[in-house]
Amino acid sequence: MILPIVAYGDPVLKKKGIDINKDYPELDALLENMFDTMYNAFGVGLAAPQIGLPIRVFIVDTMPFSEDEDLTEAEQTALNGFKRVFINAKILKEEGNEWAFNEGCLSIPDVREDVFRKPQITLEYFDENFESHTEVFDGLIARVIQHEYDHIEGVLFTDKLSALKKRLIKGRLANISKGKINVEYRMRFPDQKKKR
Repeated sequence: MILPIVAYGDPVLKKKGIDINKDYPELDALLENMFDTMYNAFGVGLAAPQIGLPIRVFIVDTMPFSEDEDLTEAEQTALNGFKRVFINAKILKEEGNEWAFNEGCLSIPDVREDVFRKPQITLEYFDENFESHTEVFDGLIARVIQHEYDHIEGVLFTDKLSALKKRLIKGRLANISKGKINVEYRMRFPDQKKKR
């Protein structure tokens, strides 16, 4: 089932998510709905707060990035096969020199800005079967994970921008929160009166 994506300005996007356990009600259905919702919006990641749930769950499928012709064949192959569920994730380490990449967010449509992140992370998480993993990720996969991880920490990519950039996009963000935007996927706006 395709769910509406929560728009910028909704308080749930600023809440730190809470851990869940393997008895979380209808987790399989939730994950399936999250993948349906993400694919419908042509995203590469989606966090539970973006569908209104302040829990520490996010999903990633980097396949769309694999079509980038600027990447090496090895990078394209890695991105094409990377689809994961992350539950109760915790970043243990971020390493390397920060690099900029133009990021966007399904909750903040039509706003894209360069965000600086470290290229390698060590992450502890549970998968959809509640099996524990500790893994190192790098490059674009690490970046997508960091972006989604920020969502379960109550942080948006716009929070990482300079004061000047924030001022420049302030009006656009206000319009998104009021529902004054055309999007190709279902959204839920903070005023609750306007759904698409």
